Amino acid sequence: METKYYQKPSGAFIGASWMALLIGFTAYIIGLWNAEMQLNEKGYYFTVLMFGLFAAISLQKAVRDQLEGIPVTNLYYSIAWFATILSVVLITVGLWNADITRSEKGFYAMSFILSIFSAIAVQKNTRDAKASETSNADKNHSKNEF
Repeated sequence: METKYYQKPSGAFIGASWMALLIGFTAYIIGLWNAEMQLNEKGYYFTVLMFGLFAAISLQKAVRDQLEGIPVTNLYYSIAWFATILSVVLITVGLWNADITRSEKGFYAMSFILSIFSAIAVQKNTRDAKASETSNADKNHSKNEF
């Protein structure tokens, strides 16, 4: 069996990923807080963001598991794709029909996409860091055996 060794992501990439997530999420939330819309509309946009973040992280994990040979059921893989696409469709339909300016629509769309993308990067970095710790521990353990 072949042992794979993973390189830990750089501190700069980890920091940039977390900053992008915090900036996108915080901007979106501040925009909602200051928006002149009904509370149920704010709740809708907040829920779509949370759903999108969870779906994107779940999809990244399912895709990565499949690539690494970890069993993933077709049902779960399909649901992860469906949920991620659905979150993008929901934000698109919500913004398309919203009674807000086009610049506000663009702001919400961009902060939503930034948040989703950076959540995927944070999940990838977390997984790569864990994998590098495990592979490096195995590598060091095998060196000590000789």
